[in-house]
Order: sequence, then structure tokens, then C-alpha cells
Amino acid sequence: MRKKYSIIIGICMVLALFISCNDLDLAPTNKFTDPTYWTSTEKASAVLNKAYQQMFGANYFFANEKLSDNLYEGRGSSDEKTITSGQADAALGRFANEWKDSYEGIKTCHIFLENVDRVPAMDETLKERMKAEARFIRAFLFNRLASHYGDIPLFDRSLTLQEANNVERTPKSEVLKFVRDELNAIVSILPTKQEYKEKDQGRITQGAVMTLLARTYLYENDWTNVASICEKIINGEFGKYELFPSYEGLFLPENEYNNEVILDLGYTLELRTWSEYYDAIPLTEGGRINGFAPTQELVDDYVMKNGKTINEEGSGYNENAPYANRDPRFDATIVYHGYKWRKENGSVSTIYIRPGSAEEAGETDKRDEYAGPGQNATPTGYYLRKYYDPTAPEGMAAGLNLILMRYADVLLMYAEAKNELGQMNETIWNQTIRPIRERAGFTDASALNFPASKLQEIIRRERRSELAIEGLRLFDIRRWKLIETVLNIRPRGDRFGANNTHILLDQRKFNKDRDYLFAIPQSQRDIDKNLTQNPGY
Repeated sequence: MRKKYSIIIGICMVLALFISCNDLDLAPTNKFTDPTYWTSTEKASAVLNKAYQQMFGANYFFANEKLSDNLYEGRGSSDEKTITSGQADAALGRFANEWKDSYEGIKTCHIFLENVDRVPAMDETLKERMKAEARFIRAFLFNRLASHYGDIPLFDRSLTLQEANNVERTPKSEVLKFVRDELNAIVSILPTKQEYKEKDQGRITQGAVMTLLARTYLYENDWTNVASICEKIINGEFGKYELFPSYEGLFLPENEYNNEVILDLGYTLELRTWSEYYDAIPLTEGGRINGFAPTQELVDDYVMKNGKTINEEGSGYNENAPYANRDPRFDATIVYHGYKWRKENGSVSTIYIRPGSAEEAGETDKRDEYAGPGQNATPTGYYLRKYYDPTAPEGMAAGLNLILMRYADVLLMYAEAKNELGQMNETIWNQTIRPIRERAGFTDASALNFPASKLQEIIRRERRSELAIEGLRLFDIRRWKLIETVLNIRPRGDRFGANNTHILLDQRKFNKDRDYLFAIPQSQRDIDKNLTQNPGY
């Protein structure tokens, strides 16, 4: 595994205490706001590293997948389950926490930007680069807020308590303009991925700036801008990126910081870890309970090795052997009954999920079997493999980086934009979808050659399969308006129900007149009477 450097170390050395009456103010009483603090480049770096930590985290990375049709929660009653059941109100913790955490990060960026010039004899080039990093993180957070809440308070400096308690919401269009203007202003200040020294791996690059810019247009279905920006990234104008040779290997710790990764969340064993997979992997392979599991709907969207869907004539799909000859990415992502779990030492164990199967196989010590709703085992008949860190200790406190942006997504955005513009052709297919499938392990010509029809369906399915469990599905089904359908059903699991039928899970509900946006937190509206509420809450 490559050694991880200054960002994580800096994050772990900084414990910032935020105390305020209003989450927009968040005026810290710690040393960061003390003018005597800003005496060295190292101290300034500590504040910036804190902002990196606040940009995003593993909790939201996987929670966003739970808000989509990719994952289902079988135990307890989390905020995400409350949202997908249609029962959320403005007092919900997820709505308050997303708001609070994002504005905390914005406040840290403002502290940095307003104080870094105090540092004596600081290298000017480094200072300007660090300012650009802080501006990127601030733009990222404002875009994150606008994606979930729509209109939000927008400001480019620290607010006084009085200002924070009376701020109004800014139209989303103005927020996006601010974000885009910032990204365009800082891109030339930042290095490319290749220009950073090894000790600075994981920092914001030109490629990250432009990928975020492309996403701001993608989520607004502005295909012309998406295509233009992605084409420049593909042409190498903002650094060199390429597909990593192995899809499975892309998500292993020994391959971190490879040339497909554009931006990731930095973690390292013992110093900074995440443990969400403690409740996602098979119990016999170190899992505690199963808190979230893949749905049958996700499973069914993986095509066959010949590129055909499972319901398509000539696909070769066999209900009695449903996992045979599927998209190679399926095995790298989802654990199913009979799955061969590969261990770090090279040994392999079989995962028994169908009820009674472990006993039939004479391996009664291996109990991952489906046992019904609310039990410790998977509620859907599936577990997760993708993002499993084989180096994590017992308890799954993983040090594996989580990828926020990667080159395959740029190729997929470009393919979708060109198709929506009516400009998709064999040349673009061979530049985007074909190499992604070749890397995945497809070899059949029918899966690799340019298709004559159903391009929108194929590209959307390709996004789901390639980017599964990477936190992006929620935003895709929102912009495609599919969320109104796919989250208004009873999701299914494997065929472990009565008479070999699919498991039927709890009903999900999505109100198209309300649920595209999160509620403005009631706790904030109690303080600030100028904050209006989103419709339906």
C-alpha cells in the first residue's frame, strides 16, 4: 500500500470546536480565530486540512446510496429509511446534519481565506494554491447544499451572529453561478495531478475542479456544457487520466492514487478510518450485522456478458443460475448465494445465504443465511464486496480511500451528453463505453460494438453498473425523474420467499411534489425567521 501523507496527518492533529447558536454563523471559539495563531505555514495547513475533512465523509457517501434504489436497510429506523418511507419532516436529523456539516466546512474555508495572509514570509505560490483549494472546498459544499435543499443562504465571508440569524435563502441559480464562477477562477491556479509531489497526493487538482464543474451542469441537464468540459478533460487539458486496468483492483488499498482517481476521501489505518462496512459484508467474513444490502433491482440491471439485459431475447439468462455469465463488475460489487469470497491470504470461502444451505453443505458454522426481516443477516439475500478493505482489522475500521471522482465517470458523462445532443456515434462509443466495458472484462463483440438502438437506456444502465455504491445513483435518478417511479415500489430481494418468489421488502414512497428537495431544518427556521421552507414540509 502506498504511504499516505500530509493531509491525513494534518486532519488527525486538528480538533476544531465549533460553538454557535446558528449553523450559518458557527463562530468557533478555538485558536483558529485568534490572530496570534497565524504564525506559520504549518498552522495554516492545519486549518485547510480541517476543511478537507469537512468536505465530505464516509457516512454521507453510503447514506446517499441508501436514499436510492441500489441499497435497502433491513434493521432499525435510520433517517434515510424515514426519508424513503415518505415519513420525513423538517425536524429530521439528516436534514439538520447535512446543513450543519456543510456550513461548518464553509466557515472553516472562510476562516482560512480571511486569515492566511497574516502568515509571515509564506511562499506566495503555495499560499495562492492553498487559497484555491479552500475556494474549491467552499464551492463543493455550496453545490452539495444546493443539490439537496435548492435555494440556500449564500455568502462569501464569515457572518456575524446577527447576520446569520437574519440571512435569507439565495435562489439556486445564483448559487450555481457562484460555484461555477469560483471553479473557473481557480482552475489555472491549481496544479494538475501529475504536477503535485508524492507527499501531496489527494489534494485538489485542475481535473477535480473541472469534473465538479461538469457535474454542476450534468445535474441541470445542460448537455452542451457537460460535453464541452468533459471533452477537455479527456483531451488532457487538465492533467492525464486513464482507466485503471482492473475494475476490482481500482477499489483496493494497494492501488490508491492511480491515474483514474480524480478526487478521493483520504483515510489511513489507525489515524483516520471508516467502519460502515462492518454492517455490509457477510457475517462470516467479519460483519457485525447487516445494516444495508443491495436490492434485486440493482442486481437485475447488470447485463449478461454478451451485453444483453436479462429479459432480452438471446441473453442466455437462466433463472436457475442467475449469476452465471453476468457483467464482470457484478462479482466485484455484490455478494450472492454461493459467492466465492476471496481472502487476502489467497484462500476462498463460500457464502451461504439461501435458508438451510449451510447445513446442507455440512458447514453449520457459516451462517449468512437469510432469516427474514429485522434479523442480523441480509434482508435482501445479498451483501456487498466493492469497497471491502482486506487490510482492515477486526471491526472493519478501514483505511481505504473512498473515490469521489474518477475518469470513468467523465467518460460516462461525455457519452450521455453527446447522446442527449444527438451526437453519439461509433467514434464516441469507442472512446467512452467500449473501453469501460473492456476494462470490466467484456469480450463478446455484441457487448463491445456500437449498438443500433436504445442508447439512452444502455448509457444509463452503464452508469448504474459502473458507479454502483459510489454515492452517485441518487443524483442520477433525481435528474432523470426516475426517482418518482423507482422509489414508489416495494423493493425486492433474492428468491427466498414462499414458493421461490422474490423477497418483498417494505414499501417505499416518494412524493414528487415534495421529495426532490430536503426540508430546510426546523431548528434553523426557529432561529432565523427569514428562512422559508421547501414545499410540502
